[in-house]
Amino acid sequence: MKKELKAFFRKNPGRSFKAKEIARHLNANSDHQYEALKSALNKLYDEKFLTRTGKRFKLNQIPSTNKITGTLELTEGGYGFVIPDNRKLSDIFIAARNLGTAFDGDKVEVILFAKQKGRNLEGQIVNVLSRKRKEYVGILKKEKSLYYITPDEPSIHRDIYIDPQKLYSAKVGDKVVVGNLLWESPTQNPIGEIIEVLGKPGSLDTEITSIAKEFGLKYRFPANVVNESEEIVFEITTNDLKQRIDFRQKNVITIDPEDAKDFDDALSIEKNEKGNFIVGIHIADVSHYVDYDSYLDQEAQQRGNSVYLVGRVIPMLPENLSNNICSLVPNEDRLTYSVIVEMTPRGRIVDYQIKKTVINSKRRFNYDEVQKIIETGEGDFAEDILNLDTLAKILRRKRMKEGSFDFNTLEVKFKLDEYGIPLEAYIKSMKDSNMLVEEFMLLANKIVAQHIALPKRGEAKPFVYRVHDLPDQEKIMEFVRFVKSLGYQVSQNLIKKTSEFQKLLDQVKGKEEEPLINELAIRSMAKAFYSPTNIGHYGLGFKYYTHFTSPIRRYSDLLVHRLLFKYIENPQLPGYTLEELEEICEHISACERTAMEAERYSVKLKQVELLSNRVGDEFHAIISGVVHFGIFVKITDILAEGLIRLRNLDDDFYIYDEKKYAIIGKRTKKMYRLGDKVIVKLVRVNEERLELDFLIVE
Repeated sequence: MKKELKAFFRKNPGRSFKAKEIARHLNANSDHQYEALKSALNKLYDEKFLTRTGKRFKLNQIPSTNKITGTLELTEGGYGFVIPDNRKLSDIFIAARNLGTAFDGDKVEVILFAKQKGRNLEGQIVNVLSRKRKEYVGILKKEKSLYYITPDEPSIHRDIYIDPQKLYSAKVGDKVVVGNLLWESPTQNPIGEIIEVLGKPGSLDTEITSIAKEFGLKYRFPANVVNESEEIVFEITTNDLKQRIDFRQKNVITIDPEDAKDFDDALSIEKNEKGNFIVGIHIADVSHYVDYDSYLDQEAQQRGNSVYLVGRVIPMLPENLSNNICSLVPNEDRLTYSVIVEMTPRGRIVDYQIKKTVINSKRRFNYDEVQKIIETGEGDFAEDILNLDTLAKILRRKRMKEGSFDFNTLEVKFKLDEYGIPLEAYIKSMKDSNMLVEEFMLLANKIVAQHIALPKRGEAKPFVYRVHDLPDQEKIMEFVRFVKSLGYQVSQNLIKKTSEFQKLLDQVKGKEEEPLINELAIRSMAKAFYSPTNIGHYGLGFKYYTHFTSPIRRYSDLLVHRLLFKYIENPQLPGYTLEELEEICEHISACERTAMEAERYSVKLKQVELLSNRVGDEFHAIISGVVHFGIFVKITDILAEGLIRLRNLDDDFYIYDEKKYAIIGKRTKKMYRLGDKVIVKLVRVNEERLELDFLIVE
C-alpha cells in the first residue's frame, strides 16, 4: 500500500487529502483495505514522506536532512547515481571518487553537497546499508603471491582479492564463486573467500551456473520439491471433470515460438447461432496441481518466475509440471482455466465466462506457420486462424485508439551449436501471428482484472494487479528535448495525452532511429509492477489489468488463478490477507527485475562471444549514448553495444556538450550526436569484462 500511496501523492503534489478521499481514488473500499491505507499513511508521515494538518495528508516537499538513503546505479563510465528512497528527490550524482565501498545495486547512505545552480544534486556515499549481492563470480587469477578475481558483472568495478587460506581447492583459471566479502576502505580492494568452484570457463553449464550465481537465481530444485513434483501423477478423473466445460471436441490450437517447451496458453474459436464468435482463451490450470503452501508452491513463490537465458531456461516449476503435466501439448487431454468471450464480428464483447475447462489441443503451431496461413489463407485450421487474426486486429486498433502504446521493441535471438557457442544472431520481429496471440492474452488479463475489481455485487476482494504508474515528468521532458533535437514535432503534454505519445511512435516507425527512440521512451517510463492496490496500467491505457495467462512461468498468474477460483467457485479455500499479498507482490516484482537483468547479461555475453573473432570488421551502427569520456554505439544488425573512447578520436579535440547530446570537435566543429548513423570498426573485444571497443570509419 505504501508504494501505491507514494505514487498517488507524487501525481498530486501540493494537494492535501483526507484518508477517505484517498480511499475513493485508490478503490480501497473494504474495511480491511481502508485500515491498511490508514496504517500506511501514518507510516509515511513518520518517515517524513508526508506532512499532516489535522486529518489531511500532503506530500512533504522539503527534505528534513542532507543525509539521504537510496540505491546506487553505476554507469559504464565508473560514476553513478543514487536513486533516493524518497522519490520526491531527483537522482543524486556520485562521482567515481565518492563511491566509497559501494557496488552497483547496493542500498547506501549519501551526504548531499551544497546545490549548485543549474546542476544536478551531487553527493558522497558514506555508508553501505546492505549489499545487493552476497556472491560474486569470476575467473581465479594469480599475480605473484596475490590471488584475485575480476567479477564477471561489469558493474562490479573493483577486483576482489582472495584470502590464500580460503581457496576452496580452486585452481587458477577456474570459474569460482566468492562470498563473505569484507571491504573496509575505498583505498583498498575488497577481500573475500571462495565458496564454490563452478568449473572451467567456456562451457554452457559453467556459463549458466555462473549467471545464476551472479544474480542470485536458484538453478537447482531442492529434493523435497522434486519429490513432491514426481509424486504428481497425470490422471484426469471423473471428479476432475465436474464443474468443467468440456472443449475436447473443439478445435483448440496452441501458437508458440518454435523452440518453446512449455505451452501454457491455447485458443479456440467458433460461431454461435447468433452469428457471434465464441473465443476460448485457455490457460494451463497449474493451481490444480500446485497446492497452497506446498513445497512446490513455496519454491515457485521464492523464484517468482522462470528466467530465459540464451540456451537455457531456469524454470519456476520442475520439468515434470512445466514441460509435461501442465503443458498444453497436442493430442493430450489437459486441465485449463479459460476466459470464454462472446464477440460480435466487429469485436464488441457481448458476454464472457471465466470457467475451469478441459481441452485437447488439435495442433501445435509455431509463429511462422501461423504467419504463413495469415498471408496465404491456406493451411490447417485456416478459417479459425483467419477469424482470430481479424478479431485481434480489431481489438488492437481499439486498444490503440483508447490510449495503449505500441513500443516496437527489438529482441536478439541466437542460433547455438551443441556446445552453446553462438553461430549467428538475428533480430526477432513482431508479426501478425505474434500480435494475434498477444491481443487475446491482453484481453483475458483485462477481463479477469475487471471481473474482480468491478463485482456485480459485494465489495472488491484482495487481488493481484499488474500496475504501471505515470512517467516521471523530468525524464519525459528530457526525452522530449532529445526527440525535438532530431527534428520531430512533439507535444509537451505527452504524459496526460497518451495519444500524443503514440503519434510520435508512429512518426518514427520504420526509421533507422526507431529502435533508439523506442528504447529511450521506455527508459523514460515508470516500471510496471505487481500490487494488490489497483492504480491502472498507464502504458496499456487499461484501468484494470492483471497477469492470468502464464502460470507455468509466473507466480503472479498462479496466484491470480488461485484467488479467482476461491472467489468464483469455492470460498472455503485458503486465502491471503492484503498485507500478505503486498509482501508477495513486492517480492515477485523484485524477482522479475532480477530476471530481466540476468537475461540482458546473458544476451550481452553471447553478443560479445559472437564478435570475439570479428576484430577488424566494419559494421553499421547508431550512436546510442554520449558521455564525457566517449560515445556508445549499437550495431544495427545484432544490437551489440560498445564504446568509442574520446582519446581514440584523433582527428580533433572533442568536447562533450550535454545539452546537445553530442561531442563536438573544437577545431572542425564536427559533431557526433545521439541517434546519428555511423560506420564503425571493431578494434578490441574483452570477453571477461564484456567490453567492445570501436573506432569510427565514417
